[in-house]
Amino acid sequence: AGAGGMGTAAAAAAAAGEGARSPSPAAVSLGLGVAVVSSLVNGSTFVLQKKGIVRAKRRGTSYLTDIVWWAGTIAMAVGQIGNFLAYTAVPTVLVTPLGALGVPFGSILASYLLKEKLNILGKLGCLLSCAGSVVLIIHSPKSESVTTQAELEEKLTNPVFVGYLCIVLLMLLLLIFWIAPAHGPTNIMVYISICSLLGSFTVPSTKGIGLAAQDIFHNNPSSRRALCLCLVLLAVLGCSIIIQFRYINKALECFDSSVFGAIYYVVFTTLVLLASAILFREWSNVGLVDFLGMACGFTTVSVGIVLIQVFKEFNFNLGEMNKSNMKTD
Repeated sequence: AGAGGMGTAAAAAAAAGEGARSPSPAAVSLGLGVAVVSSLVNGSTFVLQKKGIVRAKRRGTSYLTDIVWWAGTIAMAVGQIGNFLAYTAVPTVLVTPLGALGVPFGSILASYLLKEKLNILGKLGCLLSCAGSVVLIIHSPKSESVTTQAELEEKLTNPVFVGYLCIVLLMLLLLIFWIAPAHGPTNIMVYISICSLLGSFTVPSTKGIGLAAQDIFHNNPSSRRALCLCLVLLAVLGCSIIIQFRYINKALECFDSSVFGAIYYVVFTTLVLLASAILFREWSNVGLVDFLGMACGFTTVSVGIVLIQVFKEFNFNLGEMNKSNMKTD
């Protein structure tokens, strides 16, 4: 009886842990590596596309004819593929914040290609963004809360998540058809809000496609349901990416690429983490210390991004600071 009770307890514990399995260290390392490379590639996309738009304007032609713009577009596609692979290997809340690494990389690249300013505060912001990303990696959850197609379907039909998506859709309709035509070219937050809200569809869809694809090639009754779910998520992902692509280029025609990239990262990451928290419940496996660590890491990254962008027009460097100190003495 004692052995049977122990067996029952072990089975119950295994069933309870089934929804929060931890990927292997090798999978986590691979996912993190892919996420870091993807964030650097994504950081270059806005700069290359902006460079292509500027070159096309000088020639009086469409940016669709510029090879640099196409290089940025291809880099964006490569970065998205990398993100897809990373999302299938590790939790969403571990991958998404790593996009911060693309902001300092994009700012450094923009200082060379677009001659945009990067002063000492900007360099300090780059350092803070990288340090904050490391803190996020250390404290992010390492276990998956949704690991099967059945669990995914249950989460997608959750009333809380459905209600959240309805609110996002309503906001998108207002922004795209009413606010953007009137205020988009003069207010950077309009285009950023559209692209960031679409992240509530793109990232969960990417994660869901990876989960559904696991059952498509199996000979079982659930394979057809998995195929249908995968096709629906692919359609949602495709529409979201096309709309994002359109408004990213609209924003780059009107605003500084570094400013757009920095604000876009903060708003996009916040909304994606919110959508992922509602859908995948990955935060349920995070303790208080790790939660505070992630909050501090994200704050550090955000402060770094503000330093990169808000003070970029300040014309001072270490040499000038030393001169002013000598005058004071």
